[in-house]
Amino acid sequence: MLKLGVNIDHIATLRQARYRPAPEPAGAIPEPDPVWAAVEAELGGAHAITIHLREDRRHIQDRDVRLIRQTIRTRLNLEMADVPEIVAIAEEVKPDEVCLVPEQRQEITTEGGLNVAGAPKSLKSTVARLKKAGIAVSLFVDPEEQQLKASADAGADFVELHTGTYANARNESEQAAEIKKLTAAAQLAHKLGMRVNAGHGLNYQNTPGILAVPYMETLNTGHSIISRALFVGLRQAIAEMLALMAPYPK
Repeated sequence: MLKLGVNIDHIATLRQARYRPAPEPAGAIPEPDPVWAAVEAELGGAHAITIHLREDRRHIQDRDVRLIRQTIRTRLNLEMADVPEIVAIAEEVKPDEVCLVPEQRQEITTEGGLNVAGAPKSLKSTVARLKKAGIAVSLFVDPEEQQLKASADAGADFVELHTGTYANARNESEQAAEIKKLTAAAQLAHKLGMRVNAGHGLNYQNTPGILAVPYMETLNTGHSIISRALFVGLRQAIAEMLALMAPYPK
């Protein structure tokens, strides 16, 4: 069964729009609480909770990571850059999975895959450290042969295929070309002994098309689900996404 990882970063984005990292006013209860959202997502059928602890703490905070780890009963997927401070937090908190991603201060959300082929030697060391801590390691990469081979060489358990180019395709021809690339990438990852996840830009319109890609275990998505939840509630939004994913071959 294809699993759904729900990214709840944008719940924290909404909270931080009002409650910046500063002393809270007397009696204030910062809301909405990502911990509550994680529980609601689980109750709605999510198979994993995804959060991104960024260096600049623009949305998810250290407190969120620790409380969500203590609260949820499904898998915790922690997205993060290869930064010593964040790596140390991961070693302490021990999420089920870490997805290493590129990170730029000026970007709104993660754009493009990690350049594993051109990464410093520290990346391989970080992968080894996290695995030693009992954490499965995923690398967020574009569907390119050199990045997949470099990911296997780095010791990754998973690759998460960046689906952003597919999601931004302007027509069916461009979509078909991207599906072809993603399919080849999934097949190569499987051949190299890595498991396959996918995500970025997936929504209620383009998710059915991504089901043509083989070997996928989890789709990680957040913005579209959180946006839909504003109108129908988080549990219903998740149920609708799961229904779209249901035809994936078992």
